[in-house]
Amino acid sequence: MSLVTALIYRRRHRLLGRLVQEALALYGMEVPAAAEIGPGLTVFHRGFGTVLHPYTTLGAGVTLYNGVTIGRADPWVPQELSAMRRVVVEDGAVLCAGAKVVCKEGVLTVGAGTILGANAVLTRSTGPGEIWAGAPARKVGLREGTWVPAPATAGPPAADPAAT
Repeated sequence: MSLVTALIYRRRHRLLGRLVQEALALYGMEVPAAAEIGPGLTVFHRGFGTVLHPYTTLGAGVTLYNGVTIGRADPWVPQELSAMRRVVVEDGAVLCAGAKVVCKEGVLTVGAGTILGANAVLTRSTGPGEIWAGAPARKVGLREGTWVPAPATAGPPAADPAAT
């Protein structure tokens, strides 16, 4: 685990939280204590210039490169009057350098395993395993590989009675 990632996970510490926030600021990162961060976060290039909105949820195994911004599309509106509720980045998503995720209303979801290309500006939700690029971002492909989470099962598959 990198120093920056360790600091991110310790930003809610009761006694050291403020000091940790200041240390992250030295790296050019703003990660509010209210942002929810799942396990396995990877931050490349020390996350220089990365800013997360307090109403952000990052799932497990999310990868952030430098310069990523997650926030509101209406910063001129007072927070309590904003129609934005939350940005959810699901498990295994990759947000490349300079990517921007801006939510105007409701909940914007970056689907599990989605890749958001460098300097892309995402303003709407994505499905799982999609690749988005451009400004404004648009779907340019589907992700190949083993990132897809295995479907949850209640147990081993039932035997086919006709096979016996």
